[in-house]
Amino acid sequence: MLEKSNPLFPSISPFDVRKIKVGDGHVLYLEQYGNPDGAPAVFLHGGPGGGCQSEQARIFDPGRYRIILFDQRGSGRSEPKRGLENNTTRHLVADMHFIREHLELEQWLLVGGSWGSTLALSYAEVHPNHVLGIVLRAVFLGSRREISWAFEKAAQIFYPELWKQFVCVLPGSERHDPVSAYGARLSNPDPRVHLPAARIWSQFENALSSLEPRNVTLPNILFDDAASTDLSGPNTPYLEWHYISHDCFLAPNQLLHEAKNLIGIPGIIVQGRYDLLCPPTTAAELASLWPKCELRLIPASGHSANEPAIRCALVAAVADIYDKIKKS
Repeated sequence: MLEKSNPLFPSISPFDVRKIKVGDGHVLYLEQYGNPDGAPAVFLHGGPGGGCQSEQARIFDPGRYRIILFDQRGSGRSEPKRGLENNTTRHLVADMHFIREHLELEQWLLVGGSWGSTLALSYAEVHPNHVLGIVLRAVFLGSRREISWAFEKAAQIFYPELWKQFVCVLPGSERHDPVSAYGARLSNPDPRVHLPAARIWSQFENALSSLEPRNVTLPNILFDDAASTDLSGPNTPYLEWHYISHDCFLAPNQLLHEAKNLIGIPGIIVQGRYDLLCPPTTAAELASLWPKCELRLIPASGHSANEPAIRCALVAAVADIYDKIKKS
């Protein structure tokens, strides 16, 4: 048994590292850990744009699981970095299908949080026969209502001082729609314009991700004469704005309407009670439409997977879903 104070499994090296050409000029970075003959499990990182990290493999028992991590299009070590062309939810689902077939797997477990939960559901609802089970953290369904909450209302209600910083650095004429104002800057090809916007966006989101953020002070410049490298700075804001500005490439309420396709798939949702980016009401709504899903609300916890209680609950959920799959 793992100790609650240190629930993660020990760090291990990948037994396989490769890059896979998936078409449209995109090449995805992929790592595999654990038992090559174990139950296949794919971890879907957040963002979009976040990229995978070896630490994410540590929520899985390496003796039980064949653990697959990969960087989605435009993310991490995939190429082209920050590539937005041919980068939609449909493309990411197709990439997962390609990876599964490339690795000669019939079925796999899906594990993902935040945007990773969106992608897991998008894939499972299209390819339910290839899914052993699903573990989600911080459910996000890609709706305009959720985006409005995460980037506007949550801060206005719970962190008014943070919201004031986010808005007041903008010219007065743009303060009525700050998300679009920052999005326009993120789309600007000049790094002197888009890098400062990305830094503010990233730190704003990071502050809302934690139950007790260490820093709620944002940068206060919108133009940086010293910025010169297009690919420096945080990556996630660019991919997030790309998806937000296209309604996450989903039809309205698509993932709820198609939840009927999840019938028969065992699932566990780990949801922070005080998640300001992905509130529990969304997870509860999904769970009500998914007969074999168990919703686990984690007290005194927010959004981040790095919070101790969330991390412990994730490790437990990944262990428990294994037993559910075996019983099925």
